[in-house]
Amino acid sequence: MSREFVCSVSDGDRKPAICVHLCTSVDRLLRLRRLHPIAWNMKVMRSASLALATAAACSAAWSQVPPAGKAPDVSAKVAHVLAGTPLIDGHNDLPWELRERFAGNLDKVDLRADTARLPKSAGAPDDQVALMTDIPRLRAGHVGGQFWSVWIPATVTGPLAVQMTVEQIDLVKRMAQRYPADLEMAYTADDVERVHKAGRVASLIGIEGGHQIDNSLPALRQMYVLGARYMTLTHTSNTDWADSATDNPAHNGLTPFGVAVVHEMNRLGMLVDLSHVSPATMKAALAASAAPVMFSHSSARALVDHPRDVPDDVLLLVARNHGVVMANFNPGYVSQARAVWGADRAAEKARDNAPPYAGLYIGQPDRAQAALAVWERAHPAPAVTIAMVADHIDHIRAVAGVDSVGIGSDFDGIESTPVGLDGVDKFPALLEELARRGWSDADLAKVAGGNILRVMREAEAVARRLQATQAPSSATIAALDGPGPK
Repeated sequence: MSREFVCSVSDGDRKPAICVHLCTSVDRLLRLRRLHPIAWNMKVMRSASLALATAAACSAAWSQVPPAGKAPDVSAKVAHVLAGTPLIDGHNDLPWELRERFAGNLDKVDLRADTARLPKSAGAPDDQVALMTDIPRLRAGHVGGQFWSVWIPATVTGPLAVQMTVEQIDLVKRMAQRYPADLEMAYTADDVERVHKAGRVASLIGIEGGHQIDNSLPALRQMYVLGARYMTLTHTSNTDWADSATDNPAHNGLTPFGVAVVHEMNRLGMLVDLSHVSPATMKAALAASAAPVMFSHSSARALVDHPRDVPDDVLLLVARNHGVVMANFNPGYVSQARAVWGADRAAEKARDNAPPYAGLYIGQPDRAQAALAVWERAHPAPAVTIAMVADHIDHIRAVAGVDSVGIGSDFDGIESTPVGLDGVDKFPALLEELARRGWSDADLAKVAGGNILRVMREAEAVARRLQATQAPSSATIAALDGPGPK
């Protein structure tokens, strides 16, 4: 058993958590002395002496670790934390699933039943459950607050995008009205805490893409009036004023109108969500925003080189901004091996059938599907675990600080999940993994919901200040970015 592991299975007291860092520092210094003796100068030796002087403290902490098989009751620890702090998930796509599967008709699905037993959607992977969210599992997962995404496809633009967004907002409100004993709409941090104390799930609304306001600040303002409390600046495609992480750059971040959108969101008190946007857009928005920003469902790019994750230099900027990065559960954003496997699988699909001109089985979908099944049997998807998600949370904490990390599952917006995180009932398992790593009660409360509540409160305070001196913006994309087809 390594020293780091011994420390990590402590009872959550702060000393063993510090001990992990001290032991790691000692190990790194000794490894430097062994591998790079020239670099072992007097400055390093002074640092080493300071670190080595703490060995006695580490030994004392180790002596308090329970014997093997006597690990502390992390479930009780997590339950205690969640009794006092609402667990707030930054992103759940259930509203779109309800629209797609049931045409938004809540008479056709009972969210008080186990939706994991519903039939799977066509073409779903073997490890996908039908739905990842229902009220019994929200209860089992101790969920205190949920940002429901009112996403619509990025291919829908113009007035229709505004209409569909309003319909999705209406769907979220109808969910809360249909289950008043379990769900209640929330619009402020105080609302979230009040609803949580009343024993219900605080239901918040997030818009997942700037295309949903049709380049209109009046539309943005009315979305806020309807209840939206964050907006992701892009989805998978660029907007006319912001670059997406998964599209070819068009604006080098934000256009002048994009900056105006950020400013108006600050004035309203709507959180600027930087999940899905390019690093250049992240940096431009962080520079423009007067309020803390959020990443509603993104992880650490240092661990997985996927454009949907957040680079370390941006994490440092988030810390300065007092924002929060809410770790995503999408396997391809959590595991590098899984990301590579996903790319290989996509390439194999294109190799088999990529109409109108390419593919071994072009125009023969049955043969192409059979060929893909053969490939999948020969190349099973690499497993993704709770520990890997915890690694991302640990990394965000290490770079941006414990005040800048949260949880953004992306449940019901992803095709598969890490093992053991297959639905909203499994959030405590993730917090238990962090507890086993030495996270204190106070820090668990921050990652569970305390940090996003703080971000909301700070954004609300900025809005009050700005509204006292600024009128609603009359900026237009034509005036700021120039005329032309938009």
